[in-house]
Amino acid sequence: MSKTSGKAFHSYDKYVLRKMADYQFGEGIGSILIPDDIIIEKSKKTGKIRRIILNGKVIATIRARDGLIALTIYGAEIIRSKTCPPKMRVVVMNEVADMIKEGRNVFAKHVKKADPEIRPGEEVIVVNENDELLAVGKALLNGEEMTLFRSGVAVKVRSGVKEK
Repeated sequence: MSKTSGKAFHSYDKYVLRKMADYQFGEGIGSILIPDDIIIEKSKKTGKIRRIILNGKVIATIRARDGLIALTIYGAEIIRSKTCPPKMRVVVMNEVADMIKEGRNVFAKHVKKADPEIRPGEEVIVVNENDELLAVGKALLNGEEMTLFRSGVAVKVRSGVKEK
C-alpha cells in the first residue's frame, strides 16, 4: 500500500471519502469521520483507496467488492462520541455486553433499541444501555425489526472491542 502524496490528490480523496461517508452513514458523518489530518493508503496495484488512518490507527477500510466504507472499532468510537443516540446505533441489553465485546453476533431478542433509519446491509455501531461501544458490524434487519423480532441475528458483528 502506498500513502497518498501531493496535496491536490489528497484533498480530492478526502472530499470523495467525506461524500461517501455522508451517503453511507448520513449527512454530517463525513466531516466527523474524515478530518483534515487523515492518512489515506491506496493499493499499489489499482490505485484505489484501501485504508483511512488517523493518529496511527486505522479508522476505516474501503471494501473492494462494493466500494463502501467498513468501520473499525476506532472509527466507530469517533462517530459514537460525536453523534447523539440513536444515530447508527443498536442498543443491546447490558447482560449480553461481554459476549458482544468478544465479537459474538447480536440476536434480535437482545436488542433494546435501534436507530429506525437502519436498513439491512448497513454498517452499525453496537452499544450497551449506557452508550458504551461494544462492537461494529452489518445490520441484517432494519431498525424496527431489530426491536420487534424475538429470534434471529440482528447484527453480524465484524469486530468487538475486546478483539483488538
